[in-house]
Amino acid sequence: MSAIEYDIKSGDAGGPHGEDQTRPSDIEHLRPLPRISVHAFCESEAMQRVMEKCSQDRRMAKVNMRVNAGGISAAANMFASVPTPNLIILETAAEPAALLAELAPLAEVCDPSTKVVLIGRYNDIGLYRDLIRNGISEYMVMPVSMADTLAAISTIFVDPEAEPLGRSIAFIGAKGGVGSSTIAHNCAFGISNLFSTETILADLDLPYGTANIDFDQDPTQGMAEAVFSPDRLDEMFLDRLLAKCSEHLSLLAAPSMLDRAYDFHGDAFLPVLEILQRTAPVTVLDVPHMWSEWTRTVLAGADEVVITASPDLANLRNTKNMLDALKKLRPNDRPPHLILNQVGMPKRPEISTSDFCEPLETDPVAIVTFDPQLFGNAANSGRMISEIDAKSPTAETFSQLAHIVTGRASVKKPKKGGLGKVLGLLGRK
Repeated sequence: MSAIEYDIKSGDAGGPHGEDQTRPSDIEHLRPLPRISVHAFCESEAMQRVMEKCSQDRRMAKVNMRVNAGGISAAANMFASVPTPNLIILETAAEPAALLAELAPLAEVCDPSTKVVLIGRYNDIGLYRDLIRNGISEYMVMPVSMADTLAAISTIFVDPEAEPLGRSIAFIGAKGGVGSSTIAHNCAFGISNLFSTETILADLDLPYGTANIDFDQDPTQGMAEAVFSPDRLDEMFLDRLLAKCSEHLSLLAAPSMLDRAYDFHGDAFLPVLEILQRTAPVTVLDVPHMWSEWTRTVLAGADEVVITASPDLANLRNTKNMLDALKKLRPNDRPPHLILNQVGMPKRPEISTSDFCEPLETDPVAIVTFDPQLFGNAANSGRMISEIDAKSPTAETFSQLAHIVTGRASVKKPKKGGLGKVLGLLGRK
């Protein structure tokens, strides 16, 4: 890509005051970066903010990134006494005629395997060609966005011949018993059937998971063998652990046994999730209602997050806390989808949909009404809602949800009403 081509594509990266205008859709196609070290040297505060934003992105979870003040000379001084990292990103205001001479001291101390990305002020095709000939991996013209930076790093360190990664969709309940697992299972079934897409449902609730019951399966192996044997884990081993639920849906079941304690460190599930994403176009993650280091890591790394809640005060509080926490964990991704479940339960006082959603500043992508007969029949027979009654409104809701979470349909925002009475309720002691 030439400097001129780059400028045409990303010249509007900065906003009216130089803010980074990266949208989630600009970077959702990028793969997670491998375990590399990166040093960025920034001469301007705007570039420093872009680099800090990059370092917080979930695709950089394995990257050891350090953001430094200063330009090329600061980098040369630092690396005169310490080894160079895998990648150096340099911002410079040097003019084209002086740039190669300014890079010379750094070239003397730079390891031959270290890659260098240069960010300059001049859109000059001759300069670009000279820099590439002299070993610079990429030259970009200011203003540069976070999306431009991540794309440049990805181009250097991610194999272009690698198979595309499947999307991961994590479902979690705002409170225990709100039906998050049931919704995850029906959504996985819907995705596999509606789009004839190979889908894997991974039940991460090892002691109490219900996916095996909901699909009338009794596999002898599953998630426990995968997570407790990371050294054996590959595509062939995973394939032996999967149970077939339908033509396009496979299940990585939880043991649902209490013969051991299920205590995990923060990265315990990452090897399993990486294999799953290389195995199928869509992975649905049934995440238990808990807030631990490993559930935070799973939610932070998922492509989409779906929160299921019932319309009461505890669910509202928990949903608000989860949305705030996930915004910090996933600052550059779309906010989680919200599903309101068990709406209209007889004799139960409920918060109206408008009053529930107003303080959250989000609208539900689906509202599932309370229907114990339909859901009870499905659960007791080991079948999905669309298999029990394909023409029911609930089955249609799950069909729409499958379109939304896979990005095949946009969310239609319902009209909001009410006065946000719940804000007052949340403030009460």
